[in-house]
Amino acid sequence: MANTRLWARAALLGALLGLVQGGRQLGKLAEKKLCADADCSHPISIAVAVQDYIAPDCRFIPIQRGQVVYVFSKLKGRGRLFWGGSVQGDYYGEHPARLGFFPSSVVQENQYLKPGKVEVKTDQWDFSCQ
Repeated sequence: MANTRLWARAALLGALLGLVQGGRQLGKLAEKKLCADADCSHPISIAVAVQDYIAPDCRFIPIQRGQVVYVFSKLKGRGRLFWGGSVQGDYYGEHPARLGFFPSSVVQENQYLKPGKVEVKTDQWDFSCQ
C-alpha cells in the first residue's frame, strides 16, 4: 500500500513537471507564433521539402525530400527558424497526418493560402509530446 501511494505521488509529480514519457513537455521553442487565424487551424501555405530532416525529439516531425508539408505556423523570436506544420504519406490515407515543428530551411513554399499575420501566444500544448 505504501509503495502504491509513493508510486502514485512520483507519477503525479513527474506529470506535473512534464517528465512523463507519454505526455512530456519539453522546452519552449518560442513565446509567440504567426498563424493564418487565431486558432492556427488554417494552413498558411503548402511547401515541398527540399531535403530530408531527421526529427531530434517528439516536438519535431521527420520530413523526406519531395514530401508535401502544410505550414500552419511560423515561430517568432528566438524560435523564428522553425515552422509548425503537418506531413502525410505518399498517397492520401497512407498515414494519418503528423503535426510538429521543422526548420524553415528544409522546405520551399510554393503555394500561399492565407497570410500568416495573426500573432498567437504559444502554450504548453505547442511543445508537448503526445
